[in-house]
Amino acid sequence: MIYSTATVPVNPEGETPLTRAEAWQGLELKARDARLFLPAGLCTRCDVVEESPTHFVREATIGGEDLREIITLERQSKVTFFQAIGPREGAIINELFEDEEGALQLRFYCYLGLRGKQPNGPEERAEQAQFDSENGYKAALLSTLKRTRELLAEGKL
Repeated sequence: MIYSTATVPVNPEGETPLTRAEAWQGLELKARDARLFLPAGLCTRCDVVEESPTHFVREATIGGEDLREIITLERQSKVTFFQAIGPREGAIINELFEDEEGALQLRFYCYLGLRGKQPNGPEERAEQAQFDSENGYKAALLSTLKRTRELLAEGKL
């Protein structure tokens, strides 16, 4: 089983401040169309194929892998990606919260397994190491916030 977590401040010193609503808009937009947030060419397809009052379903091709994810939104707070089809099974969560000092934070955490692979085997250990690396999900959180600021500056948020 893979468990990984990373937390970054939404408004580090020197960056254009984002309100909770603006940060939330970025997270929701990323959930609906990852192509806007991932490096060029990494996500070649991302379509919402079903929508209900409680969730939506997106189908995407990311890194050459076809995915189907059931996504729930807890307004202004949390996006949960349930991995229905693809190499991973489990959940990935992006959460906005205030820390003890009242500063807005963005946290990623996941509980995942790899379909068809040995639990805690070499593939899962490699995936764990990637998630926890400097180029893992912490970098993804920072790039999400950067892209949110860019979209806001362009008037597209």
